[in-house]
Amino acid sequence: MTPAVVRRQVVLEDHDLAPNGAAAVVVSRSVHGDSYRSHVWLVPLDGSPAATGGDRGGPGVRALTRGDVRDTAARMSPDGRRVAFIRGWPNDVDRPSAILVLDLDSGEPWTLVTSSHGVSELAWSPDGRRLAYVAASDPLRTIIGKETRGRSPTGRRITRIDWRWDGHGHLDRWDHLWVVAVREGARPRRLTRGDWGVKEAAWSPDGTTIAFVADRGPEADLHPRPAIHAVAAVGGEPGELLVLAGSAGHPAWSPDGRFVACIGVDVPDPLDDISPTIFVGPADGSRPAAALAPALDRPVGALQDTDLNGWSSDSRPGPAWDGPGRIVALVTDRGRAVPWAFPVEPATGLAAGEPAPVTRRDGRQAVVDGACWTLVVRGGTVSVLGTLDDRPQELMTVAADGSFRARTAIGSAWRRGLLVPEMRRLDAPGGGGPITCWLASPPGAGEAALPMVVDVHGGPLGAWAPAPSLEVQMLVSRGYRVLLPDIRGSASYGADWIRPQLGDTGGVDAADVHAAVDHVVAIGLADASRLGVLGLSYGGFMVDWLVATSDRFRAAVSENGVANQVSTWANSDSGPEYCRSAFMGDTLTRAGVEKLWRQSPLAHVAEIRTPLLMLQAEADRRCPAPDAEQLFVALKVLGREVEYVLYPDEYHVYAMTGRPDRRVDRMTRMLDWFDAHMGS
Repeated sequence: MTPAVVRRQVVLEDHDLAPNGAAAVVVSRSVHGDSYRSHVWLVPLDGSPAATGGDRGGPGVRALTRGDVRDTAARMSPDGRRVAFIRGWPNDVDRPSAILVLDLDSGEPWTLVTSSHGVSELAWSPDGRRLAYVAASDPLRTIIGKETRGRSPTGRRITRIDWRWDGHGHLDRWDHLWVVAVREGARPRRLTRGDWGVKEAAWSPDGTTIAFVADRGPEADLHPRPAIHAVAAVGGEPGELLVLAGSAGHPAWSPDGRFVACIGVDVPDPLDDISPTIFVGPADGSRPAAALAPALDRPVGALQDTDLNGWSSDSRPGPAWDGPGRIVALVTDRGRAVPWAFPVEPATGLAAGEPAPVTRRDGRQAVVDGACWTLVVRGGTVSVLGTLDDRPQELMTVAADGSFRARTAIGSAWRRGLLVPEMRRLDAPGGGGPITCWLASPPGAGEAALPMVVDVHGGPLGAWAPAPSLEVQMLVSRGYRVLLPDIRGSASYGADWIRPQLGDTGGVDAADVHAAVDHVVAIGLADASRLGVLGLSYGGFMVDWLVATSDRFRAAVSENGVANQVSTWANSDSGPEYCRSAFMGDTLTRAGVEKLWRQSPLAHVAEIRTPLLMLQAEADRRCPAPDAEQLFVALKVLGREVEYVLYPDEYHVYAMTGRPDRRVDRMTRMLDWFDAHMGS
């Protein structure tokens, strides 16, 4: 497997179900030249063919859209006869995005509404006669002077610290909620406005109300606290529907409309060791929402790291009501994200038992090595997009015996004939207890001591999935083993695994990296004289930290890492809140600055002697380029071996979502760097 495989890869990004669970639509992303295309597919789930004319994606699967387009967010109508989706044009970025509707009987989509500033999501009304959608809306927030296409503004007047966000750049407009009748020539109605944004719209079962997520607090930029709000579908003043002490998101109405479920945290100013869980509250606000599983100690959501999910669409982890007495949502446990069932008392909305996975391994209660990204439950069918073992994402349903049943082959066909790593799970002894690791090896390598690269995930609230990322597969193809440790600070292992790392970035987490490497060397699978280290984001920070505090690695590749925690506190789009929840410090007091500096690789730059390749997305707002440049300049002044590569216009997760030629270049440089200094 070589870097050119980027151009072959197909990723299933999103999916939806018909109300009776008999069919699904999926969105696939592929590469065309140096940009992406995505199309909508119809997948029958009841055994009947969707149409004649081919089985490219599996039995009965057929493409609904084609061409030079980027179709996303496909949603099936309540009667299962129509599909609505958002369309963009990759080769004409100035062309307005649009919502299209496709009648499955006639086959040709038509444009319902266009938006010059972008549509981000949509949802059908229960009667199928209207669509709610979220779109960037006027007025302008910050721009001074007249906005002109192709010409930069006079300036930006900024009064809040949330004027930028990675993946978007400047947030010159808020996203707001609109409704439009599903008929040609209909005019949309705007439902919300204000100095705040909207996301995750959900209709009430009677179609009178739309719930959404917003943070309307007076200091939302300084002290974020998103809550569930509601607005009448015909317009009116929005009001709070469900509020937690921390944050609330992903609203879902019960089938009878009496209750609203969400994913959230009911702790004021929570730190990273608090896992989000499911809350249910009455829609009339007669009592506060209550947690369904307060002792679960595992995050509800998809908190796993693999680039096989594409990273270009948001996860949809639920919650989803499966009848009045059960809620289903994705829960991440030790790097695996699979559907869990949460029993609910229909009359009260309170917990009716303990949650448990709905999946089984070969019909038995056992660990399922799956990493699911989206979840939809309708008509008694539980469906997901996710990886299983080492296979890329496919549409899967959960069978009666709890096993996953793959329903497509669209997302994994590209890998046929390519070398696939052997994945081994192992536990390495560590200072805080066993460290769960995945070890990826070339097939047939046996027990030989090979050169090894340790890959540190992002976050630190991430966790490695069982399915190996492309970079892992390419390193294995070059003859390396790759060690993927879930060190302290990793999500999905419980609060006790996260808490020791809070305020000690570069402490117990770095010790765990060394302990995991020591273990693989001790059992004879790694050559201690040929070790490398790789990581992006928090993983990039950890690379910088490890080479600044040890000399055991022959080569290192740091991507979008943080070298100076003091400057990044303000330069990052989320710096103050990130540092607060990680208990890292702040720049408001001398003690806070000293604490941040203690956790900065730049403080130890004179000790770095490992050859370091620094890869950086130039438009990254999460870990900005000026931070990496401080480390690069210092290393050059010290005369150390270092290279710095900037990728224009790219954001934080460019390694997965960046322009294909840049992704190929990034992977080629990474492989060549390790080969040059380690000799695969």
